[in-house]
Amino acid sequence: MFRIDYKSGLPIFEQIYRSVVKLGAAGAFGESGQLPSVRAVAKELGVNPNTVQRAYAMLEHDGVIASVPGKGSFLTQPQTVLEKRRAAALAQVRQAVAEAVDCGVSREMLLAVFQDPALEKPEKEE
Repeated sequence: MFRIDYKSGLPIFEQIYRSVVKLGAAGAFGESGQLPSVRAVAKELGVNPNTVQRAYAMLEHDGVIASVPGKGSFLTQPQTVLEKRRAAALAQVRQAVAEAVDCGVSREMLLAVFQDPALEKPEKEE
């Protein structure tokens, strides 16, 4: 279920955090929204349980999950997870657009990139 990329440069706990948010938004935890136990995730990934616990603690702090003693950890509301993910993605897009505008990228070029994300270079801006 979870995947770790050791070459990404992101800490493992951050990758687990992002995976939970992504999988939660996709409905991968079913109707109950119950996450796998810390031990199960640690065993699956071959990482220290403290690393998984750190990710779960951050998720709980951010309101993405809630822990119920003796029962496990559950998504608070899958729709809320999706909304938070969308808001974060839009914030990143806004920041990137602002930086591009500051560097002189034209509106037309920005629109072209949004229409074809594979577009690398403009033909020639006028």
